[in-house]
Amino acid sequence: MDEAEPGKRRAPAHTATRIALAIEGDVASTVYGTVVVMATLTAAFATESHPLELELIVGSSTFALWLAHVHAHLLGESLSTSRPISRADIKRVARAQVGILLSAVPSMLCLTLGAMGVLQEHTAVGLAFAAGVATLTVAGIRYSRLERLDGAGRVWVVAVTVGLGLLIVLLKAAFSH
Repeated sequence: MDEAEPGKRRAPAHTATRIALAIEGDVASTVYGTVVVMATLTAAFATESHPLELELIVGSSTFALWLAHVHAHLLGESLSTSRPISRADIKRVARAQVGILLSAVPSMLCLTLGAMGVLQEHTAVGLAFAAGVATLTVAGIRYSRLERLDGAGRVWVVAVTVGLGLLIVLLKAAFSH
């Protein structure tokens, strides 16, 4: 991982992009968030095809599930440590799980281009799914690197991670209108 030069801070957009694509940060939150995005997009696309509507549904659903995930994590942590939830705990867990939110950005950008008329509706949706598959690929590769897997181990991890996204894409194909 390339670190910023001593004394220099990375731009927030640079850091957010790296977390959204599982280049840094928590791989688990990126995988979870990407699958949430793809599943939400699949369900919404069954009845809605306008990219702006899809983007609002994906964004609000991802946000609501992120809040629920953070809340559930805090409750579990509070019970396991036998101490009440503090403001510091909320900030720490929310930051640790921000990959769930940021993983929606690549797909939502594709939907934005569709809403603006830059891309046709179905092209924007297809690219939103492709962005999810690409994000899962990067997350699988990153995990395999962190675990120092190579060969069959790396292929297996990437295949299973991407397979989650492809399962969602297959559901989309089965229910698309």
